[in-house]
Amino acid sequence: MMGRLSGKVALVTGGAQGIGAAIARKFREHDAVVVIGDIQREKGSALAESIGGHFVELDVTQPESWTNAIEGIVADHGGIDVLVNNAGDGTGGPIESTPVEAHQKVVDLNLNGVWLGIRAAVPTLAARGGGSIVNISSIDGLAGVSHLSSYVATKFAVTGITKSLALELGDRGIRVNSVHPGMVDCTHERGMHPMAMARIQKAVERQPIKRMAKVEEIANAVLFFASDESSYCTGSELLVDGGHLAGPYRDAMS
Repeated sequence: MMGRLSGKVALVTGGAQGIGAAIARKFREHDAVVVIGDIQREKGSALAESIGGHFVELDVTQPESWTNAIEGIVADHGGIDVLVNNAGDGTGGPIESTPVEAHQKVVDLNLNGVWLGIRAAVPTLAARGGGSIVNISSIDGLAGVSHLSSYVATKFAVTGITKSLALELGDRGIRVNSVHPGMVDCTHERGMHPMAMARIQKAVERQPIKRMAKVEEIANAVLFFASDESSYCTGSELLVDGGHLAGPYRDAMS
């Protein structure tokens, strides 16, 4: 039985761990040629070897790194059909005590990394007759949250880029969609400060689905947008948030 991505070449940024690793595994399960792009060479190479994929060292904040990565993938695999812009990070705290350098680092990674990646990948996507770009935004790309101004700003920007480029690239056969995870149980979150984790847990308890998402659940959403099953979707947002943004949760029996 053929997988949902048979014959497709997919590049997943930030694919060495967390959500990115889950996406890479899911794509391989569905017969994609998977290229993991990451700055973590050892971890990324090990994962690629374990799933039968490929690794390319990629710093998404550097245009020349994108150029080298894309040229290598075109040479080795003929091109790209799916680009998943997953690489990202954030910093928290009051705006007046956030260093400008910390803010700029988040902007470079979460926003510029997406813009640079799409810019670099469009020629090969178009040359292959089109394809799918999936941008990993966040629930914080649809609603604000205090003490995360840099992160929220970039994730709102990713949501906007998705819509703008869906309009711009549609006539070249390129679809652009965004996935918006809520609280996710993965290495990044478990490494948080205990106070931050307590805040997240309190928020989760107010949701209709009172748990964090599994990384596989985010990967399933990305798989839909990457596959031809979403052939009529572009400029779309898919929330994977346990109902977090549906509204204030109220138990009807309380």
